Amino acid sequence: MAVQMERRTIEFIPHEERHGTPFGQFTLWFGANLQITAIVDGALAVVFGADPLWAMIGLLIGNIGGGIVMALHSAQGPGMGIPQMISSRAQFGVYGACLPLVLVILMYLGFAATGTVLSGQAINKIIGVETPAVGILVFGALTMLIATVGYRLIHTLGRISSIVGAIGFTYLAIRLFATGNVPALLGMKPFEWPTFLLAVGLGAGWQLTFGPYVADYSRYLPQSTKVSRTFWCTLLGSVLGSQWSMSIGALVAAAWGATFLKSQVAFIGDLAGGGAVAILIYVVIVTGKLAVNTLNAYGGFMTMLTTVTAFTGTRRVTATVRALFIFSFILVSVLIALLASKDFLATFRDFVLLLLMAFTPWSAINLIDYYLISKERIDIPALYDPNGRYGRWNWSALLCYAVGVAVQIPFLAQHMYTGALTHALGGADISWLVGLVVTGFVYYALARKSARTPAQTIYPAEAHCPAAERI
Repeated sequence: MAVQMERRTIEFIPHEERHGTPFGQFTLWFGANLQITAIVDGALAVVFGADPLWAMIGLLIGNIGGGIVMALHSAQGPGMGIPQMISSRAQFGVYGACLPLVLVILMYLGFAATGTVLSGQAINKIIGVETPAVGILVFGALTMLIATVGYRLIHTLGRISSIVGAIGFTYLAIRLFATGNVPALLGMKPFEWPTFLLAVGLGAGWQLTFGPYVADYSRYLPQSTKVSRTFWCTLLGSVLGSQWSMSIGALVAAAWGATFLKSQVAFIGDLAGGGAVAILIYVVIVTGKLAVNTLNAYGGFMTMLTTVTAFTGTRRVTATVRALFIFSFILVSVLIALLASKDFLATFRDFVLLLLMAFTPWSAINLIDYYLISKERIDIPALYDPNGRYGRWNWSALLCYAVGVAVQIPFLAQHMYTGALTHALGGADISWLVGLVVTGFVYYALARKSARTPAQTIYPAEAHCPAAERI
């Protein structure tokens, strides 16, 4: 089948262009989570003191909790047919939505840069080159190609990554049990709330980072797609893939913590057995990282475009403009990967993780408004008009957002900052949970009195779409 270049960007997807099934959401998110950074995320729970058994249980709880939030965002895609961050204009206003958008761009740049470094190492191992720049540039070019072609190729890569990742990670699990005494690693340490909650937070935070762009990859599904099917396919794919990877990470860290963290890519190759098998595992690493890095680049360019067009009033852009936005995003991420020292990358990653506090209140506001206030009724043309129903700024939503960020500060447990109440909790970071709950209650109380909800969803004049089938 010939590769088709995507024509759409931030505009509404007409009914006649809808395609695919919810199972495509499963393969996309399953494949995107079978990757080395998820292994590192799971390893951190053990490195910071958790018993591997309790770490895996905590990670599972966090993945499910954060995954539910993430999948609820995904379920918005078929009904609205627009990118995730465009929809947040219904809550914040056309201009007001740009505040979280800028933070989203920074976060995905950080993830793309650090992921490019790891993938570059794997590519260098495959082709036998020592110069770091070679692998980084090759990986950047691959990301550029797939993100530019767009939606269909991204989902194709997701299917490939699911198959390749499942085979590769099954082999790694077998090698892990064959070379390490895994049963002896479990239950060596007593249960501790702080480290358990840390594991929960690592799993939840991992899932929440997908929230700002997850609906970008479900917006082409037919309007009649059941909300429940989109929700469950996304949730199961993302949770199963991430939990599989993180569990391997937790066990690897328990057996070879320092060695693994010193050089993650090389260690995974050694665990595979070296030689030709290691090369195949490096291919698995590159495939998984390419799947998720393409999501970062595609979501990053859509977020940049959403920010710019809020002020220009543009709804559609040419293929050239689209390519320039993608190129700009990837160029910056590659430059960071090329120029940054290891210390800078570690610090930058901490900064990116700190930005998570900006997305939990955004998620709470977006979900509460869509499912409980607006009840899935959106004036889509007004999302592109600062003089329309949603206006330029929604100050009550922005106030709730500020409150949601502020209440998390005392509960943070990051390298860059530790909150005052964190010590009382034994060092556990529950900021994400506090941010979700407090923001949700405050926004619900205020928005009920000031909602700008249409009687039914209003579609663009040229769209002829049947009503979505509900749960």
